[in-house]
Amino acid sequence: MVIIDTTVWIDYLRGAHNPETRWVDRELRRQRLGLTDLILCEVLQGISDQNAFARVQADLLKFQVFQTGGSGLAVAAAQNYRELRQRGYTVRKTIDCLIATFCLQAEHELLHRDHDFDPFEKELGLPVVHASS
Repeated sequence: MVIIDTTVWIDYLRGAHNPETRWVDRELRRQRLGLTDLILCEVLQGISDQNAFARVQADLLKFQVFQTGGSGLAVAAAQNYRELRQRGYTVRKTIDCLIATFCLQAEHELLHRDHDFDPFEKELGLPVVHASS
């Protein structure tokens, strides 16, 4: 399963053309794609128009949405954050720690456009999809 991060969904929904959105276009019907409840929240909270909100919500709910709450994930994400800090990396957003840790635990690949995930890949082995043009 490939988890699509907020950064890619936003670009995709806006019609942006970059390697990641082209990858989604190409793989939409070939691979199992999903997102987390946190990603769903991030995407939807940025939509001001109610009709667009309802349309995007319906479109995203066609994919598998994983529940990421719970103390186990919270503790593991905090441990990953601390480990990366000790190695000289500071992840700017807690939500990225949660998403990356979820993917690590569930062995899902992540497609993203956010440098905060890079230390998770480099230092902790986060499986990442590298989209090519």
